[in-house]
Amino acid sequence: MGSTEDFDCSQVILQYSSGFLVSKVMFTACELGVFDLLLESGEPLSSDAIAARLGTSTTGMERLLDACVGLKLLAVELTQEGALYSNTDISNIYLTKSSPKSQYHIVMYYSSTVYLCWHYLADAVREGRNQYERAFGISSEDPFGAMYRSEEEMLKFMAGQNSVWSICGRGVLAAFDLSPFTQIYDLGGGGGALARECVSLYPNSTVTIYDLPKVVQVAKEQFVPPEEHQITFHEGDFFNDSIPEAELYILSKILHDWDDDKCRQLLAKVYKACKPGGGVLLIESLLNEDKSGPLETQLFSLNMLVQTEGKERTAEEYSKLLEAAGFGEIQVKRTGKIYDALLGRK
Repeated sequence: MGSTEDFDCSQVILQYSSGFLVSKVMFTACELGVFDLLLESGEPLSSDAIAARLGTSTTGMERLLDACVGLKLLAVELTQEGALYSNTDISNIYLTKSSPKSQYHIVMYYSSTVYLCWHYLADAVREGRNQYERAFGISSEDPFGAMYRSEEEMLKFMAGQNSVWSICGRGVLAAFDLSPFTQIYDLGGGGGALARECVSLYPNSTVTIYDLPKVVQVAKEQFVPPEEHQITFHEGDFFNDSIPEAELYILSKILHDWDDDKCRQLLAKVYKACKPGGGVLLIESLLNEDKSGPLETQLFSLNMLVQTEGKERTAEEYSKLLEAAGFGEIQVKRTGKIYDALLGRK
């Protein structure tokens, strides 16, 4: 007979093996509109009512709802009329489209794009390169050309990144006192959520979002209203085009997309453009120095393998990249959350 320890270990392995099922339950409930419907209804609903309004089978919906209850994404109340379902605080705040802190768009991006790339993780490990060609039948030579393969896909990615910064942005921007920097460039700033957090936190600052022309066009049309006078745009490719002078450059989740050579190339350009006394703020998910964790960052690093040319790094690895470009007085702040911050000065 196996020991209690064997049983506990086997349970862990089974949980790990079925982990993807958890993700798919949340993805599916978001995609079908379960959480939005329950928020809009203003009252608990039966599985039959939810199925009828969302156009699904009753048997399938009931099982999906019960799984969401098990995941604490829904609550259930047994009444004389039967089971009635309602959102929990978690789903109301993070999984409904209308919430200011909604993570709906990043959840949908993981469901429709990232999940498909991860199907080929074994191939990515064997080959050491991203898997866009297998997942979507398109060239993987230019990762962002693949990511932005259609306007719909680009919009999905930008909305997803905005979701992340709506809950993570203020914490990393407040890790250091950035108030001395009034002229800021957000390289690869995408949909502008981080820039908006920045001007809110530092009202004397102006932020220029530097991104590809097609990204800037979508950001102006979809995400950054014209009345945001503290936010401006600069169209270009910061690897191939010049980088204008500024006091501070923000690189949020940029370096993790690229190998060390590309990172050194970009940071050297940033250092050359930076005003004396200015600096660069890196926002990344930091690995422990022995790379033993955090688990989220280890998984992000695998995601960089299947989707980009980069990887997640330790604070020491990022510091060496900054030093090689000429930056000094490097400070590291671990926020205790998903994303951390490093500040280097010129």
